[in-house]
Amino acid sequence: MVMTKRGLVLGATAAMLTTVAVTGAGLHLSQSQAFFRESPKELVDEVWQIVNRQYVDATFNQVDWRAIRQEYLDRSYEDKEAAYEAIHQMLETLDDPYTRFMEPEEFKNLQIDTSGELTGVGIQIALDEETDYIRVISPIEDTPAYEAGILARDLIIAIDGQSTKGMDLNEAVKLIRGQPGSEVTLTIQRQNRAVDYEITRARIEVHPVRSRLHETPQGEDIGYIRLNQFSSNSPEEMRTAIKELQDKKVEGYVLDLRSNPGGLLYASVEIARMWIDEGKIVSTVDRQGEVERQKAKGNSLSDQPLVVLVDGGSASASEILSGALQDHNRAVVVGTKTFGKGLVQSVRSLGDGSGIAVTVAKYLTPDGRDINKEGIKPDIVSEMSEAQQKELQRDRGKIGTLDDPQFAKALSVLKQEIAKQETHLGVSQ
Repeated sequence: MVMTKRGLVLGATAAMLTTVAVTGAGLHLSQSQAFFRESPKELVDEVWQIVNRQYVDATFNQVDWRAIRQEYLDRSYEDKEAAYEAIHQMLETLDDPYTRFMEPEEFKNLQIDTSGELTGVGIQIALDEETDYIRVISPIEDTPAYEAGILARDLIIAIDGQSTKGMDLNEAVKLIRGQPGSEVTLTIQRQNRAVDYEITRARIEVHPVRSRLHETPQGEDIGYIRLNQFSSNSPEEMRTAIKELQDKKVEGYVLDLRSNPGGLLYASVEIARMWIDEGKIVSTVDRQGEVERQKAKGNSLSDQPLVVLVDGGSASASEILSGALQDHNRAVVVGTKTFGKGLVQSVRSLGDGSGIAVTVAKYLTPDGRDINKEGIKPDIVSEMSEAQQKELQRDRGKIGTLDDPQFAKALSVLKQEIAKQETHLGVSQ
């Protein structure tokens, strides 16, 4: 079966943009050859077969996968809803939150998410293994969740009063999603305090790239680019932003990946190629140990000094990009440790409109770093207090200005890098 690189999606796990968005680094969309044939049991077996062929761990996380098949095929299923429930249970035995079954509506929403047209509250969520609650990866800028004050790494301990402890991620998705204009109450735990946030769902139009010229008090012209998501239109918007700033003769760049939860793999690779002229960008390793490498193509758009801003909400595709830039010494990474999601999911559609995401590989940085659960550690740590984060959320116009403490640090670092380059060029001349 042909697997197109443009279909790979990166993120941190099921995301809640409309109702759900992807995640799990490296999601891959391809059409299943099987069809439902009005037999619920066939769908159960089709899912088992896909996992059996593709799952990254040949031991299936120490689960007797063949015995699981026999157990679920020995059952009788009256309708597809019963089959859906059985499939959810079957996949739960793997103890892998990223290998999951999506019912038709949820799968449709995943496909919508990567197009950049969203409906919902605007947060990315994951299962938190330590607490057994739902964890916020990050809120998306200019969405209801962001405006309400939801922060990256918040714990959602209840949805409309229903506890999320032990809740299946798909169930959380169903409870949070809804029609534009309707409301949902998320109970957020942050630093041992629980607060209710009433959020009105909305239709969300995402423009992943924002850029502007920043003039320092010393007269330097700096290009500031903020990338919120790796969607299908991200590469073109990034290319346009770089070229426009190049025309303004900027001396260096700050690339802001904070709270960027990921997106399409091909988008992260294409954007990396705009900054890296040669060498590896990312490689993936499957259960046979086979490695697929993505490389630069010698057509970078800028070789000027670059600082990348990251935080705990920078996940997956953001980690691929920042990790590649760091390994190539192409950029100085500033901020806090990233989320740490280095697993690859293959997402396949099934004959009845449902879909399945299966963990099939892991991805590595150019230097071979496996960042799953470890994240990308910044070269220079710059933290913000909760009060500082809240202030930036209250006044988004301050993001990427000197009122933004992490940006101010990145700017200071960038000035040093510009000075180093000028010194080097002076010596070379």
